[in-house]
Amino acid sequence: MITAVDHVQLAAPPGSEDRLRAYYTYVLQMTEIPKPPALAARGGCWFQAGSAQVHLGIEEDFRPAKKAHPGLRVTGIERYAARLQSHGAPVEWDENLPGHRRFYSFDPVGNRLEFLEPLGSV
Repeated sequence: MITAVDHVQLAAPPGSEDRLRAYYTYVLQMTEIPKPPALAARGGCWFQAGSAQVHLGIEEDFRPAKKAHPGLRVTGIERYAARLQSHGAPVEWDENLPGHRRFYSFDPVGNRLEFLEPLGSV
């Protein structure tokens, strides 16, 4: 029986770890978590905020995920969107999910990310 999502894996091009670290830790305010030694040799990096984990794995023939995406729940979505915009990240609002405020953005390597907050949770 499935009880939760443990993590979401996204791909990234070789040599992009420093850009990803800057974005996921500074802009998104996630914490980098260590990869197990056997996996660290493959490159990439892992991040966590609350129980949400995003793993970025290196892919030689990288193509960004333009449609597939993790949905990351946030609090204070207006402030969070303003934070991303102040760091040059695009913010595309979408009002099509009943009961939620949400927007899409893209990480530095072009992967799509969804940020959402249930209405009435503020």
